[in-house]
Amino acid sequence: MTVELGGRRIEDTLPGRQGRLLFAYLAVHRLRPVGRAELIDVLWPIDSQPTTADATLTGVLSRLRHVLGADVLEGRSELRLALPSKAWIDVEIAAESIHRAESAVAIGDWPRAWTSGRVALHVARREFLSGCGAPWIEARRRVLQSIESSALECIGEAGLGLGGSEIAAAERSGRALIACEPYRESGYRLLMRAHQARGNDAAALTVYEELRGLLREELGTTPSAETQALFKQLLA
Repeated sequence: MTVELGGRRIEDTLPGRQGRLLFAYLAVHRLRPVGRAELIDVLWPIDSQPTTADATLTGVLSRLRHVLGADVLEGRSELRLALPSKAWIDVEIAAESIHRAESAVAIGDWPRAWTSGRVALHVARREFLSGCGAPWIEARRRVLQSIESSALECIGEAGLGLGGSEIAAAERSGRALIACEPYRESGYRLLMRAHQARGNDAAALTVYEELRGLLREELGTTPSAETQALFKQLLA
């Protein structure tokens, strides 16, 4: 975790593991006030909360407020981080960037799709709160994994749309997407189209056969109509 506030790095001054967890949770949910009971659940599993949980929470919040400032950590029974309008929180940036990338792909704005997709991918590939584990952390990691896959799709589409040397990037995106989600057909289609753009239809057909074999053996199903249409186009 890296935290910069007012031009200075403060992550090492946050009050221990509990302080870092509370700060991260409040940062991720900064658009709404968070009640004390919810914060207690962040620090301890519901079935093993100590009898001193509320008092301990008060102490951690007091130390956290001392580091951040009372104007940043607001409230008592309900708390929220009051950050500047231009505050940069990477998980928010990832969500905003993938939205811009997908919108750009929809209208064929390939340069914007490329840059926004790269930003989303760069953030999503970082492990959220490395070394920590909790249901809310795992849920956020799944969101970032989904953003990573969508970003690879957008970058691949942008590479095919831009053409030239960027076709190689589309091929890499297709391979990376297959590695992340082997049952997600869009990765195979990206790779097939990248091979096709390079005039290597045989390689594209091989990718289709790999997908068809995987789906048949693992799921007992066949490729989607969209993937089959691309296969027939290649045959033609």
